[in-house]
Amino acid sequence: MRFIIRTVAAAAALWVAIQLLDGIKITAPENSAKYWGVLLLVALIFGVVNAIVKPIVKALGCAVIVLTLGLFLLVINAGMLLLTSWIAGQFDIPFHVDNFYPAAFWGAIIISVVSWLLGLFIPDND
Repeated sequence: MRFIIRTVAAAAALWVAIQLLDGIKITAPENSAKYWGVLLLVALIFGVVNAIVKPIVKALGCAVIVLTLGLFLLVINAGMLLLTSWIAGQFDIPFHVDNFYPAAFWGAIIISVVSWLLGLFIPDND
C-alpha cells in the first residue's frame, strides 16, 4: 500500500512540474483517463530510474558532489528526469522533457520539493 501512495505522490509532483514548466509535457488529452494513466506510468518509471540508476551515478560522481558541496546532485536529478523522458519515448509513452536547462533542471527541483512536502504527510510505518 505504501508503494502505491508513494507512486501517487510522485505522480502529483510530476503533475505540478508539468503545470509550471512549458518544457515538460504529456501529449495526451488533458484530464482524460489516458492523461492520468500516463502520469502514473511516468511516475513509476521515474521511481525505478531513481531506485536503480541514481545510486550508481551518485557513487561514480561522489567526488564531484563533495567538490561542489552537493550542488551536482541537482544535475544528477535533472539527468534522471531526462532519462525518464527517454525511456518513456522508447515505449511510446506520450511524455517528453524538451531540454536539460531550464526544463529538466527546474523540473527536477520542483519534483523534489513537492515530493518532499507530500512525504511529510505519508506515514513511514517504521
